[in-house]
Amino acid sequence: MAYTEEDRVTETIEEEEAMLMSKEEYLSHGVHIGTRIATADMRPFIYRVRSDGLFVLDVRAADTRIKIAARFIARYPPENVVVFSARQYGQAPVKKFAEVTGCIAYPGRFIPGSLMNPSLTSTYIEPELIILTDPRADKQPLSEANQVGIPVIALLDTDSTIRGVDLAIPCNNKGRRSLAAVYWLVARQILRERGTIPPDGEISLTISDFKMKTAPF
Repeated sequence: MAYTEEDRVTETIEEEEAMLMSKEEYLSHGVHIGTRIATADMRPFIYRVRSDGLFVLDVRAADTRIKIAARFIARYPPENVVVFSARQYGQAPVKKFAEVTGCIAYPGRFIPGSLMNPSLTSTYIEPELIILTDPRADKQPLSEANQVGIPVIALLDTDSTIRGVDLAIPCNNKGRRSLAAVYWLVARQILRERGTIPPDGEISLTISDFKMKTAPF
């Protein structure tokens, strides 16, 4: 039997129904918007390049990786998971992510040695898993985690490298709306994986609650 246009439409509908949010919602939050640089590491996650030179990420890949990441994070006690963001637009999302999931937020500047030097009594932490908003901006915790053997999940844009990252979530890791959407999705999916809410359950906070409120635009 020949593959028909009706079959293609049906497959598309079923695929989108299985996603954590619709393709249109991903696009409206700019999760797909990359940069004008595409590294070899990120080529497998790129959908196309726009006429203005911006590389566009495949939101289906982002959706799949969010599910995998949430499943992995849910295995750990929340107090042993630390999420970092040196990027300004990521700081409000990581705080809300920690509020929802019980994980530890580390927004702002990272104090060197905080993952390696126990003598730094005020900042030293011993997580079992870390999450990075941008491995370039968060290069110090990435380096220290690699040295002490802590698994790393990171949000990677088209200009990112995967070196030192155990699990990549391909997404726009610079935009205010994108970061809010991704952290909201991961947080909600973690609660689903834990059984805190039903498999199709919702959380009380919205994506807007995860956005940085003081952005100039």
